[in-house]
Amino acid sequence: MNFSELGLSPRTLEAVTAAGYQTPTPIQAEAIPPALQRRDVMGLAQTGSGKTAAFVLPMLSLLEKGRARARMPRTLILEPTRELADQVREAFETLGKMHNLSVALLIGGVAFEPQALKIDRGADVVIATPGRLLDHFERGKLLLTGIDMLVIDEADRMLDMGFIPDIERICKLLPFTRQTLFFSATMPPEIQRLTTAFLHNPVRVEVSRPSSTAETITQMLVKAPHEAKAKRETLRQLLRTQTNVKNGIIFANRKTTVALLEKSLAVHGFSVGALHGDMDQSARLKTLAAFRANEITYLIASDVAARGLDIPEVSHVFNFDVPTHAEDYVHRIGRTGRAGREGQAFTLVTKEEGKQWKAIEALIKKEVPYFELSAEAQEAIETRAAEPDRQPRRERSGKPDRRPRRETTAQAERIEQPEQSPRSEPKPPRQERPAREPKPAREAKPARESKPAREPQDAPDNRGFTEQTMPAFLMRSVKVV
Repeated sequence: MNFSELGLSPRTLEAVTAAGYQTPTPIQAEAIPPALQRRDVMGLAQTGSGKTAAFVLPMLSLLEKGRARARMPRTLILEPTRELADQVREAFETLGKMHNLSVALLIGGVAFEPQALKIDRGADVVIATPGRLLDHFERGKLLLTGIDMLVIDEADRMLDMGFIPDIERICKLLPFTRQTLFFSATMPPEIQRLTTAFLHNPVRVEVSRPSSTAETITQMLVKAPHEAKAKRETLRQLLRTQTNVKNGIIFANRKTTVALLEKSLAVHGFSVGALHGDMDQSARLKTLAAFRANEITYLIASDVAARGLDIPEVSHVFNFDVPTHAEDYVHRIGRTGRAGREGQAFTLVTKEEGKQWKAIEALIKKEVPYFELSAEAQEAIETRAAEPDRQPRRERSGKPDRRPRRETTAQAERIEQPEQSPRSEPKPPRQERPAREPKPAREAKPARESKPAREPQDAPDNRGFTEQTMPAFLMRSVKVV
């Protein structure tokens, strides 16, 4: 099957050919025809299966007719993260070259005014994160009554990030007769409830078992010690064994761990960059651009980068921490082995993380083998583990040692009796200064005489009223009944 059999418009097919796409992926082949028929679609597919083009291509064909009005977009795409939203915008720029469509990107971390100006001019497509979309709506800058098509992408990630209440509120603000395209890699109960509430007789497209991993990914486990220093040494030894790394992503559970790994690997000569939620938007986009351009070999990231990022040339994924949620493992390793390419995924597992890993194997229904490091690498790890984690207090604080030194007896004698040079002449005796004469004592000043207290002057007694100060209304006669 090719794209010409899916019912796309000629201009869209021309853009697909210019982009270099030849045959559609299974999710694209099954989701595009019902989407072009204006039916609701619920797509279930693993990460890296081409879900973005599955809703971008039919949207381009349907938007060829009609025109956007000011503050009233025609279509809405909701994404859980800024990076995913910007990635979809890039897909519109690539596939929509033959279409004169206005696309507005509404994400946090940037100013409101340029986004509001884009909406005021009329936007055919709005790509937004839920929080920033509601901010524009509450400010009166955006009307949602003209939405014909709604796309909810990475719905399970929306659930993990707590966006489900915002999604429910946004869906209630949209027209009832809209078309909804719903895409997710997993289907937890909360997501099933959401599809039942907001999709009308949807076409279910399931090209792979939910929570399954791609067969093109080689998965391996690496035993790691619990000590932080030794675990980082294990990661470094593992990275040195992989000589065919083109681009790799290293995942950690905490933002503090991401920052620590970036410093540690940079000190040991690795080309690294960091990506986590505390970075501002410009820094995040700059790091991603450098990673895509192969200026950075290893991208150390938290789960903010685990879902939906399409970087096709990622050859390796390293999990420094076992993910807390088993579904996150599927999305993490889904950054490699995309679009039929081969990839490798390594996970460092400590003894304390064994329970979490068993939950992951139960989810993916697959037993992952162990990867054995060399004897030299194991020795380096054990040496690192034997080192104390804490330095002495005075060395750690960086303060100088104020304790007096203990000199030897010979040093003490040299200090007490310094040797005189034969050329040195004896110094003249020091002349004593004459004692100073004592200053004459100051005469005591006579004490000041205290002034007598002022006697109070006679003042009229102002208590009560007098005949002169009596108010007139009090002088009136009162008739007693």
